[in-house]
Amino acid sequence: MHRTITDGARQQPPPNGIDCLRVTPSRPVPPLLQDARSGLLDRPRSMPPKYFYDHRGACLFDAICDTPEYYPTRTEEALLQRHAQEIIALVKPDHIIEFGSGTSRKTRHLLDACSDSDRPVTYWPFDVCEPVLRETGHALMQDYDWLNVRPLLGDYHAGLDELPVPEGPCLYLFLGGTIGNFDSPDAHRFLAEICNRMQADDCLVMGADRVKAHAVLHAAYNDAEGITAEFNLNLLEVLNRGLDADFDPGRFRHRAVYNDAREQIEMYLVARERHQVRLGALDCAMSLQEGESILTEISRKFSVESLQSMLTEAGYMLDRHYQPDNHYYSLLLARPVLERSEA
Repeated sequence: MHRTITDGARQQPPPNGIDCLRVTPSRPVPPLLQDARSGLLDRPRSMPPKYFYDHRGACLFDAICDTPEYYPTRTEEALLQRHAQEIIALVKPDHIIEFGSGTSRKTRHLLDACSDSDRPVTYWPFDVCEPVLRETGHALMQDYDWLNVRPLLGDYHAGLDELPVPEGPCLYLFLGGTIGNFDSPDAHRFLAEICNRMQADDCLVMGADRVKAHAVLHAAYNDAEGITAEFNLNLLEVLNRGLDADFDPGRFRHRAVYNDAREQIEMYLVARERHQVRLGALDCAMSLQEGESILTEISRKFSVESLQSMLTEAGYMLDRHYQPDNHYYSLLLARPVLERSEA
């Protein structure tokens, strides 16, 4: 839908169009070779999920979001559609900064609310895939002719010290239940880093998946069309390019299971047969036994109590908690608790 804000409030796009601003890491992040050396050569084997998101991986994930089994996206989108007007009215943002923005499909509900309330904003999508940032930026600026898009290219796992600090109220977004891909210490560090950058009139909106029936969770990560499997197996193509390796996706199968004790989905690539993989960039080979697995992702699920505790410990107070009638998902609006003495 084409959205227009009154001429008096219209903003001009930045001089360089949608050129991406590279966000310099503020702490070392292991490169692919280091992650592969520590993750693939020792048992149990694992790789960080950030390597899913080459251009094809990003498109596959977008397709996963449209599968009938994958409830998180449509549930979160419905919550945003229902409550976007209230969120924008409460926060009154001049800027929206989104971590892991992808194709920004759900963010459009907030942009629509900005249009409806005649509130122009600058949108700062932050992601690792430059082609997706550029394509999404073009699409958004065509659909919202008042919108200023300033894409941020980088890895938010590398720290936020170099993240731009724009003037005016900021709405920070972390959608998709991605907080569940962090283990507990890393989730705390990331949320605390955001909180430490926030001013009193800034807010965080975060999506989080909830603990629920195992069958619902299992189906969401094992869709009948096999798109999640294809997404998982695409990681091997990323490794082949980055490591000069010869992984054969046909020798692996996708497996996603719910770990009840840890309250998390665990996604694996499982060797169908005994074989060896050459890792040219590491000048070595790895031998896999039949049934041996590589952990590629965790997705933690939360209770209301664990979400509240996570936010409180990271320095936030919960302002609004939006959830559907079935309690499948939480959309949280939180504000920083600023304990600063006045000079």
